[in-house]
Amino acid sequence: MESLLQTFEETAGLCHPDCVKASNEQEDYDASQSAALIAVSLISSARVIFKLDSEYTEYSAQYLVDNVGKEEVEGEMDQQSCQYTVENLLRYLVENVWIKKEDGQGEMDQQRREFTVKDCFEFAFKKGLPRSVHWAHVGCTFKAPPFACQIPRVPMKGEVIEATDLGEALKLGMQQPVGARLHVFSPEFDSVGEGIYDGPSGNGTSYVGLRDVIMVEAERVKGETVVTVQICYKKKTSFVKVSTRSMILPLNGDDESQVREPTCLLVDFCIPRFSIN
Repeated sequence: MESLLQTFEETAGLCHPDCVKASNEQEDYDASQSAALIAVSLISSARVIFKLDSEYTEYSAQYLVDNVGKEEVEGEMDQQSCQYTVENLLRYLVENVWIKKEDGQGEMDQQRREFTVKDCFEFAFKKGLPRSVHWAHVGCTFKAPPFACQIPRVPMKGEVIEATDLGEALKLGMQQPVGARLHVFSPEFDSVGEGIYDGPSGNGTSYVGLRDVIMVEAERVKGETVVTVQICYKKKTSFVKVSTRSMILPLNGDDESQVREPTCLLVDFCIPRFSIN
């Protein structure tokens, strides 16, 4: 297993051509990948803030994508096929890497379960997390081998704390970064630049959906509380100032993703609260 981990570390950042192709073809937003990336970023930040890690340590988002919501197999680690042996390694390479799968089979293998940042926190507290260098990169198109369950995971002890409103979220943010989701509207969000995003402006507005964000800073601007969030939008990570005063009214339309009741732009606040002792 040590030799496998060393290989992972030496090849970190390298992608198979199939992965590069899939990434280029991927749509702007993958909800599961986004939730996993936000979750591990918040976990890494909290662990270094509370001195559980001596330095910022990146944990694997792809591990969460591969495992959150997956049905557990009792006694999995003791099964012969889940042992790290040369025979099992060669079998995995033959069945999943060296032999080209038929069209559509790879996509079926990579069907993603939908989950939230909160789900990721709960899973991490239950199962722990491997370091990012010891697992596949985000968006890897190859399923994890059965013996991946033997890869060491860092134990995570704590609980998920949810804020019921923005006020509570801002208090939590005084201790550590806070996860949230942002209602995104186009073209307003696309053109916000260095200004303040305050939601829909009127006719011609379309609802993009909820996007996972990290609340990193709050400040007063002309008497209003403005929150700076980190967001990945259209495959680019940026920091955007968001108005906390704006209230979104219900939109018309048959699409279930449309806003159905009055709400603020930022919703669904949560953090990973680690046990120090």
